[in-house]
Amino acid sequence: MYLLAEEDSFLNHIDEVLVALRRVIRATDLHSKHLSKTTGLTSPQILLLHTIREKGEVTIGEIAQDMSLSQATVTTILDRLEKRKLVFRERSKEDKRKVHAYLTDQGHDILKTAPVPLQDQFKRHFADLQEWEKTMIISSLQRVAQMMDAEHIDASPLLDIGMLDRQETSYDLPEAFQEKK
Repeated sequence: MYLLAEEDSFLNHIDEVLVALRRVIRATDLHSKHLSKTTGLTSPQILLLHTIREKGEVTIGEIAQDMSLSQATVTTILDRLEKRKLVFRERSKEDKRKVHAYLTDQGHDILKTAPVPLQDQFKRHFADLQEWEKTMIISSLQRVAQMMDAEHIDASPLLDIGMLDRQETSYDLPEAFQEKK
């Protein structure tokens, strides 16, 4: 009898963890879809526009460092934003090796109407936690990543699903995660 109760408790804990994980994944997915519908942009594209607006005159390398992305990824995202006339790039007058990115008027306008990025909302709530709570969350999530054999997956600190430099606002699942027909 005691073993059954213990097993039920164990299964309930697993269910609670899986539901919490699913909620995080769904919240990220739903927010990405909302961003796509309202702006036609991906989360990384919106965050890159925010970074340029906050920094003012900024190089590709500075954007990459600030967003914890590679310069190649930032360049690809900038290429797409430039095609949509949301940003433009210009060589530095002082150092011709440097290229600065700037928002266009359209880029500024889209940020005025864009929803707050999900990770900004998360950052505000996380900042309100006590230090022990922050440490506990970090440790728990690192442990979950390890349990899912995901600690080796390269990831930047952006809440989004799919490739960060994807062109479309929809995304394709990696082959390993696609449903079998």
